[in-house]
Order: sequence, then C-alpha cells, then structure tokens
Amino acid sequence: MSKLEIPLRLRRLRRTASVRALVQQTRVGVDDLIYPLFVREGGGAAEPVASMPGVGRHSLEGLVAEARAAHELGIRAIAIFPVTPATKKDPRGREALNPKCLVLRAVRAVKKALPDLIVITDIALDPYTSHGHDGVLHANGRDVDNDATVVLLAKMAVLQAEAGADWVAPSDMMDGRVRAIRAALDAAEHKGVAILSYAAKFASAYYGPFREAVGSQQAAGKTYLDKRTYQLNPANPREAWREAALDAHEGADILMVKPAGAYLDILHALRQRTDMPLAAYQVSGEYAQIHAAAQLGWLDLAATRDEALLAIKRAGADLILTYFAKDVARALR
Repeated sequence: MSKLEIPLRLRRLRRTASVRALVQQTRVGVDDLIYPLFVREGGGAAEPVASMPGVGRHSLEGLVAEARAAHELGIRAIAIFPVTPATKKDPRGREALNPKCLVLRAVRAVKKALPDLIVITDIALDPYTSHGHDGVLHANGRDVDNDATVVLLAKMAVLQAEAGADWVAPSDMMDGRVRAIRAALDAAEHKGVAILSYAAKFASAYYGPFREAVGSQQAAGKTYLDKRTYQLNPANPREAWREAALDAHEGADILMVKPAGAYLDILHALRQRTDMPLAAYQVSGEYAQIHAAAQLGWLDLAATRDEALLAIKRAGADLILTYFAKDVARALR
C-alpha cells in the first residue's frame, strides 16, 4: 500500500469527540435562547396548538408555571404573545390599550413570580384587530394607516412598560415606529426599557402556525392575509439593511431578523454591517416542519433541531427566539 505525502491533514482535528469539542468554533448555549409563550384567558391545562407539537396556549397560572420551569433550566428571557378572544377584537384593536388586557396581566403575574426573568412583549395590533392586520385600516378598509397605527403602538409600549416589561418588541413593520416608541417610553420615564426591533420581518409563508395559535388568521378564513404592503419582500436583501439601519438610527437596542432559517444570508449580511446585538426568530413554520418530518421518520428531531439552531448562531445571531428553547435547555443541562 503506497504512502501519500500529505503534510496537512485536517482530519487530525476531527479524530475524537474531545478534539472536536476543543476546536469547535460555534456553540448554542442556554444564554442565547428566548422562549416564546402563548397566554389565553381562562384556567385549566394548556390548550395544544395542533400545528405546533408540544406548544400550548397557557392560562395565566400555567404561563407562570411554564416560565418558572424554563427559568429553572437557565433560560433568561421569555416573549409573551396573547390570544385575544374574538369578542374583544374590533377593527381598531382597542383591547390593546385596555389597562386590564390579558398581556398586561400576564406581564405582571410573571414579573411578580420571577422578577429576574426578562419579559419581552410584542408591539403590534394583529392580536387585537378583527381583520387580523398589524395596524388600523384607512377608510377604504384595505390599506394599513401607518401613522395612525404608530400612535397606538407607542401607547401600547408605555402600558406594557408600566406593567413591567423589560423589552418591548415592535413586530408591525410600520415606518417610524421605533422613534415614536423610544420617545414615548422616555417621556414616561421608562428609559431603561429596551427596544428589540423586528427590523427585518419578511412577508413569509412560515407564519401560519403562529397565526393559528393566536387566532389572528381567523378573519381571513383559510387564506393568508396579505401583509406585503408593510412586511419586507423576501426578494429584497438591500431593503432589509435599510430597514435595520433606520431602526438603529431611531433608537432600537437590538435588531431582529424574522424568519431565521430561510434568511440566514440576511442575518449574516447584517452581522457584517453592524456591531449591534442581533436576534433571529426561528418561527412557527420552521418549528412545525422539523416536527412534521420527524414524526414521519424522515429526520432525527433533536439532531435537526440542534443543527438548525447552530446555523442561526453561525450566521451571526446573538439571541435566538425559538419554541425549542426549553427542550434545548433541558438537553444542554
């Protein structure tokens, strides 16, 4: 058998698990994870979300229990998404400004029980509008009124900060909303509340299970609402940078890309352009497709989950919102 002259053998650093661990360049740790949770009115056990195995809509008591379990596993932050009853929705999303609305009660309950846990709240009107859009509509009943919506979003942010939210996360994609929210928070003496901006949120097909979970899709029946007048065109990477740069200029503390998996190029490009903290949201459709393939025996659930999260971290994310957060934290422990 002939001997080859190969002075540089890269496989030497892959020989054993110990060697591979020592030279590993990217890691996903529990400190990287943010756990999204759904909260609903009423009591009892969590209501399963059919398209998201293992995910439920929690009662207030259940939300606190789930947040506590996650916190005990080392998770430092949760993001709360309310399920607003249809009877409390209207075209202007007035329930969002109700001082006793569900999300405000949820924030107070979690912060009372777990004061050290970072609580993130969503700033958008789609959980509250009867039409399912992220803002109020013009008189024509079709187009979202950007400026009227921004006024409401700023008021929402102040209410959520007063309830105890540590970070507010505008997900609406209205122009000028970060500046308005920052100004409103500062005027209300909530200068320490951070803004996690959905800076590059694309008009994606991956949001379906989330919309089922919060009931924002019901107004449109089985068809997806068309949000392309405010969410980003998936074909436009340069536009994503313009949005991110604008949000940074207006006072955002953290920038986010959503979805994560299909937009790793966007995330990587932003990482090259900014030193700001970057987040990425592994959205409901990404979670659902991994589970679906695993249930059919086509993929290994844990291995695929971990590889997908590693790719997001490798592309440049400092923080990852993922419905896998609790499972990953348990596996890491």
